[in-house]
Amino acid sequence: MKKVVLLGATGSIGGSALRVLRAHKDRLQLVGVAAKGKHRELADICREFKVGHAVLQSERAYIEAKKAGDFPSSTQLNCGSQALESLASLPDADIVLVATVGTAGLRPTLAAIDAGKDIALANKELLVLGGAHVVEAAHRKEVRLLPTDSEHNAIFQCLERSPIDQVDKLILTASGGQFRNTPKSELSQVTPEMATQHPNWSMGPKITVDSATMANKGLELIEAHWLFGLEADRLEVVIHPQSVVHSFVQQIDGSILAQLSPPSMTFAIQHCLLYPDRAPSVEPTIDFTKALQLDFEAPNYARYPCLELAYEALRSGGAGPAIYNAANEVAVERFLAKEVAYLDIPKIIEYSLNKVELLVAPSLDQLLETNNEARLTAQSLKL
Repeated sequence: MKKVVLLGATGSIGGSALRVLRAHKDRLQLVGVAAKGKHRELADICREFKVGHAVLQSERAYIEAKKAGDFPSSTQLNCGSQALESLASLPDADIVLVATVGTAGLRPTLAAIDAGKDIALANKELLVLGGAHVVEAAHRKEVRLLPTDSEHNAIFQCLERSPIDQVDKLILTASGGQFRNTPKSELSQVTPEMATQHPNWSMGPKITVDSATMANKGLELIEAHWLFGLEADRLEVVIHPQSVVHSFVQQIDGSILAQLSPPSMTFAIQHCLLYPDRAPSVEPTIDFTKALQLDFEAPNYARYPCLELAYEALRSGGAGPAIYNAANEVAVERFLAKEVAYLDIPKIIEYSLNKVELLVAPSLDQLLETNNEARLTAQSLKL
């Protein structure tokens, strides 16, 4: 029985993880959960899975939950960032699934690593901001970083029997988002309501917008750099609208390995939670007796400037990726709040990359300061 802590239990990744946990109750036990503010949903999870420890990041939600008496008496409910770090390092936990959004998961993840827990990583911003520190800590404590993003999980599976020194390049696939075929002249009219509807994946609003702009793929490029140790010139992106092939690994001899599964996060999450074992999937896989079309094409950087900016941030090194990530977070927040237009998102990122000091080898505290400065810079740009 593997004991699991789930950070971000009420989000879309958390929902997929719960499906895996329900399907494999004989092998996985949920011992701790956290959410930002959805206290009723978190209480329901605690009741269903008989969870002993829960954390709400929002103090307001914590107070409301206490007043409502939502949580079962057997669940110990706490609040705040310190409580989140304690939850991530629960003594009886074996693996921590980090499914929080943004940079809030960084310190809890480092606490979990320090406590010797394996990490199932579904928070790409975490490595984009603090990749050097997270990877170093994982190596030092000899814990596994198991990627649950479908693209990185695909590469991880392909590399299990293929040493990285025999790899020419990694090729990440991207759906191209919901506006892949929209005339560029019409992109100025894109609304938040339009941008939060993805054709293939069921995801939260922020990551769905990121998929449309391909900032999401930019973040994944940076994450792949830290997970697999390859420089920007050996990381490639290809548009694949069907989202069935999740990534390719091209060998130095020209052979190419790929991992395929339906566009559902349950496959990658289950692979990480049960690793190195396997078990029957939560939902049906691909049926090759039925007609299947797979298309691939190069991304158009004029349509996806956020992707090109990600390459620039990765090549610049140091705090560049942290600035990119923070500026994108604020740009999407402003777009969803209807403060700026869809096409303003890359403008805000580029402005921040040019404005904020690019530290070469920043400490963790310096990265967090840079993150805050980049957020303020991105918020200050008037458009």
